[in-house]
Amino acid sequence: MSPQAAGAPLGPQSLLWRYAGDWRSMLPGSSTGLLQLLHPAIGAGVAQHSAFFEDPFARIRRSIPQIWATIFDGDESGRGRAVRDLHRAIKGDDDAGRRYHALEPETFWWAHATFTWNIFRSVELFHLQELSPEAEDQLYAETVTWYRRYGVSERPVPPDYRAFRAKFEYVCAEVLEMNPAAAAAMGYRLADVPGRTFGPSLVRGIVEPVMAPAAEILVRGCLPRTVRRRFGVRWTPADAAQLRGLAAAVRQGFRFVPHALNRRTFIDVHRWIGSRTRDQRFRPVA
Repeated sequence: MSPQAAGAPLGPQSLLWRYAGDWRSMLPGSSTGLLQLLHPAIGAGVAQHSAFFEDPFARIRRSIPQIWATIFDGDESGRGRAVRDLHRAIKGDDDAGRRYHALEPETFWWAHATFTWNIFRSVELFHLQELSPEAEDQLYAETVTWYRRYGVSERPVPPDYRAFRAKFEYVCAEVLEMNPAAAAAMGYRLADVPGRTFGPSLVRGIVEPVMAPAAEILVRGCLPRTVRRRFGVRWTPADAAQLRGLAAAVRQGFRFVPHALNRRTFIDVHRWIGSRTRDQRFRPVA
């Protein structure tokens, strides 16, 4: 039996609160979503139990405010278990005839693992100060505490950050596979995604010409190299140079953003989105 992962307290002084409550934690988000869709069970669940093909970003708008709130709310809120219970009815057979269930431990862990990866990736690319080995271990331990708030089996959880990285790479190399939901996501140009990606049409007309090219570099560039190679994601030296330039601009630009403003606007916007999407969520299944 593998050793159990050690958790670490969450609170205002924790690394997870610091890095997850920062706008930069959203920048690898599209890559994170793609890593989830490439998982056979998650891809099938999204295709069969949501309106993904009509509005791919609706799932993000519904889910991220809830999931991020499980970091900042204590265990007593029950929010993590409420998120878990939203997944009880997500089950069926995938296109290969394999049974799946969203609460199967390895499947649920992978969804959480991509968010853990997301936090580390955002620090790696978009923060000036690198994490020391000790800080990496602490941040990982805090993500274990985060996972425990869902009340799902801890059997799949790697015991430490080194083991997490090895398992994450294994899943990328051996478990992920192309499926209709992932193929659709990979085939989109961001400006052509169905639904209101950048908000109302007037806002889209102003924002898309600036944001879409950068967002498309981010979704491909933030992906693990193994995933880009396995699934033929185009990535040229020019693309890599654009990502380096974009990351450097973000790192330098955030030097001039007060931490309190960064955190306050991040939390307020997520609360606002959460309040606007509450009636679109699945109802918990008893």
